[in-house]
Amino acid sequence: MDPDQQTSPLPRPSAEYFQWDYRLRLIGLGFGFYVATFLLSHLLSLALSRTYNSLPAKEKVFWNIAASRAAFGIQSTVAGLRALTEDSELTRDRVRGQEDWSWFNVLTATGFFVFENVALHTSNVVFWSFDLPLATHHFFALSGYAGAVVWDSLGHFLPMVTLLLEMSTPFTCISWMLLKAGWARTLFWRANQWVMIHMFHCRMVLTYYMWWVTLTNWGEISTHVALPQRLLFFSGLGLLTVIINPIWTHRKTMQLLNPVDWNFGNKPAPLNGAAEDRSKILAKLHAS
Repeated sequence: MDPDQQTSPLPRPSAEYFQWDYRLRLIGLGFGFYVATFLLSHLLSLALSRTYNSLPAKEKVFWNIAASRAAFGIQSTVAGLRALTEDSELTRDRVRGQEDWSWFNVLTATGFFVFENVALHTSNVVFWSFDLPLATHHFFALSGYAGAVVWDSLGHFLPMVTLLLEMSTPFTCISWMLLKAGWARTLFWRANQWVMIHMFHCRMVLTYYMWWVTLTNWGEISTHVALPQRLLFFSGLGLLTVIINPIWTHRKTMQLLNPVDWNFGNKPAPLNGAAEDRSKILAKLHAS
């Protein structure tokens, strides 16, 4: 072939390599993996944790969901940082760029959000409870990633950066489990709380960055992104920016100053070990 006639190969459209049967398998894989994480957390905690065994059934479910979220948070942080730092089709075309690894994360994340919604609504039915903000958050998460699967010409830069918002979930999981174990007065819990609060501030900065990306690419987004997907994305991003992130950041900051379990009626953190013994001694001295 004449060298002058050679052209550089065009990047292959990843969507063509992820046909619907393969997509459904990966969604099922994500769902199954996080169900297995939930069950493994239950079995290990049942065998090893005295705190877990003392919890009411509803809080045991929340404990295991928190462990599953922490695992997903690790996967999401890796995917989000990769999208931000790696030179790939995602960064070269922030509206339509896709990679095989980003497809894997979109599909398994969809499986996770299916699991989250099933776990949340099953828990609501069993325990006769309903958390509207959490249900709304889960609705937008599942709808957004399911939309990225259906409208497969959508680029994956923003979905991967959105996953990075889960950077706080491992620290949230540690915070809540240690609080229930009575370790909320320890240096380790406070250090974790400081890191978690910093992650929530990073979430807020990340949402501002996402607005900047969308505004600077508005022409392409309005042309190539389907209207339902745009409505879902901007509604969810608006809720995160104006309501969810500020409220959660405020709550976590106040929790550092006053350790309470605001997931379950603002119950004060139990004492543990030496602190509990000291409180008993002081109570006896006061009574005498």
